[in-house]
Amino acid sequence: MTERTSDTEELARAWAELVATARRTADTGLVVGTSGNVSVRVGELILITPSGVPYERLAPEDLVAVDLDGNQVRGTLQPTSELPLHLAVYRSTPAGAVVHTHALHATAVSTLVPELPPVHYMAADLGGPVRVAPYALYGTPELAAHLLDALRGRTACLLQNHGAVTYGDTLDQAYDRTAQLEWMSRLWLTAHAVPGHTPSLLSPADLAAAGRQLKGYGQRR
Repeated sequence: MTERTSDTEELARAWAELVATARRTADTGLVVGTSGNVSVRVGELILITPSGVPYERLAPEDLVAVDLDGNQVRGTLQPTSELPLHLAVYRSTPAGAVVHTHALHATAVSTLVPELPPVHYMAADLGGPVRVAPYALYGTPELAAHLLDALRGRTACLLQNHGAVTYGDTLDQAYDRTAQLEWMSRLWLTAHAVPGHTPSLLSPADLAAAGRQLKGYGQRR
């Protein structure tokens, strides 16, 4: 097997996983229509969803890849308009995959507070209370800069009046963090809406303890 064939097969596998993850965000209601975008890093290339194409229509031949400078090196479809946001994450973090959604409850929280209050210990898996990046027009360098400030020490952030961004080592991890963020957003909104009551919040020490315990969570391979 030649190196070129091996590389092509790796990109094809990664693209199939990316499309499956993108469809998963739609199937679980984290995005509507063609909103949101997903990317994954393969070596020095970034595979990313194209602009304005419904996920269910994406096929193997629709693969889109750019380099870390944003130059398109594979595919004919135009990358998502949020390419600057994704590239900023890859250039500044150890991300292996990025998921951006317009999830309802996460977006609602982004309009109300400067950070999602720590109402559940799973905030520790995201690095702590999830910050809200100030509003900027989508697809702009300003939005990417605000995003990086909000992501300091975190693996997730909210974008004011826009949506949510998470990253992980893998597409599965990035997706799981997006789903967890949406659930915590819904939890806080539900508790916050009860008249005459204020949700109890976890302390930094509580989150630190949870974070240590979460490192050993799951099955060891």
